[in-house]
Amino acid sequence: MSLSRRPLSLVLAGSLLAMSGMAQAEEPAEVRFSSPAWPGVTVKTELASILLEALGYEPRAEELGSTITYQALNQDELDVFLAAWLPAQQGMYDTATDEGSLVDLGNNVEGARLGFAVPTYVYEAGLTSAEQLDDPEFADQLERTIYSIEVGSGMSDTLNGAVEADTYGLGDWTLSETSTPGMLSAVDSAIDREEWIVFAAWTPHWMNIEHDVRYLDDTQDMWGPDGGRSDVKTLVTTRFAEANPNATRLLDQLSFTADQQSAMIRGFSFEEREPDAVALEWLREHPARVEAFLEGVTTRDGEPAWPAVQQALEIPDA
Repeated sequence: MSLSRRPLSLVLAGSLLAMSGMAQAEEPAEVRFSSPAWPGVTVKTELASILLEALGYEPRAEELGSTITYQALNQDELDVFLAAWLPAQQGMYDTATDEGSLVDLGNNVEGARLGFAVPTYVYEAGLTSAEQLDDPEFADQLERTIYSIEVGSGMSDTLNGAVEADTYGLGDWTLSETSTPGMLSAVDSAIDREEWIVFAAWTPHWMNIEHDVRYLDDTQDMWGPDGGRSDVKTLVTTRFAEANPNATRLLDQLSFTADQQSAMIRGFSFEEREPDAVALEWLREHPARVEAFLEGVTTRDGEPAWPAVQQALEIPDA
């Protein structure tokens, strides 16, 4: 089962109706996030936490892997997960949502994608689709080698499956699997020398800012439906959504483009800045987006959210 986006008006109809025409009851203060050790969700969770704290909540985050996260959500040991990558986590997602204990608030990153990438000079030389990888004209220049990240990662599993199945004629290709830093070091070196290289890439990530690269068309959907394009879902527990309609509305409205999240990842992972500093800088530089996040939201004690957050975080006028 793939749970479709459930409109907030349906999930919270009873709670919102009860709030109509009267002061909002104060919601529980604690908001428990899972924040796996991935740079994108680290900064995004920090950003959500900064906003919630300014509204009077008490957010906290635990660094957990995705498998444990889904289990903890189903057992009401967590409240919020901002990094449900689909279809990469489809099996875990389907199992968890079948239990009926989670609410899918929809995609929080527009433009996420997995796929093969090459330097732009390679793309402009004619290699634009994965279908062309086995063409001797291109395969020889690439030395029939694909650079990738850690063995055991989802991307590694996808690539190994493609080699085994001879997808795109990759059956006789070599996978150079090291780590994300190791792979990107090889990309750096190749680009510096204007050499040919093909590697496993994804967005959002700072690699898309620091490197001039293009993604190859994935006509066989090797990386997933629609050529590897992905959703990054916000999940909350049903209990949390019902008890915290105001906080849930904020989380429902929290969304970014892939380029915006790539920039945040660059600040944290590439520039090695603290995630709270990166998140706060982004909030101050995007007042209109922050005001949109807070539309219809109040502080925990019922006051308008935007003026309170603007003052607390020193955000300029939108």
